[in-house]
Amino acid sequence: MAHTDLAFHPEHDHHGCIEQALEDARSLCNERNLRFTPIRELVLKTIWQSHKPLGAYELLPELAAAGFNSAPPTVYRALEFLQEQGLVHRIALLNAYIGCPHPSDHHEGSFLICRVCNNAVEIDTRKVSQDIQKQADTLGFKPEKQSIEVLGVCPSCQQSAA
Repeated sequence: MAHTDLAFHPEHDHHGCIEQALEDARSLCNERNLRFTPIRELVLKTIWQSHKPLGAYELLPELAAAGFNSAPPTVYRALEFLQEQGLVHRIALLNAYIGCPHPSDHHEGSFLICRVCNNAVEIDTRKVSQDIQKQADTLGFKPEKQSIEVLGVCPSCQQSAA
């Protein structure tokens, strides 16, 4: 089962996703001589607990339970670092964050988001991005950031509704 299929399978065990995300983060931070602090690790681990995007305020109780300062600026600093390193993406539509399954590949995140269960999956939209770039070039426009977020209903929720 491809990673992109996992988000829409409720029986999926996230332990493997969490371990891989933490291993990737440690490796990436080591390569870049950056500190992967316990707070950053906990925020990343919490985000990877499921494939549901989490808002910053949803992360606060986890920090408090672990004995860290659970003030919003603490969470936002950790999220900013994780986002800058490509370890998480922000989903603007939900004002929430989700783990990136391939952080070493610089890219803009594109997502399919289930409006019923709130699971989200990152999808490859390189061809779409190339088409956007071609049209922007034609118009003399210089894109700086793009976001593709598609709201719909996942296979599991479609099946449950049937």
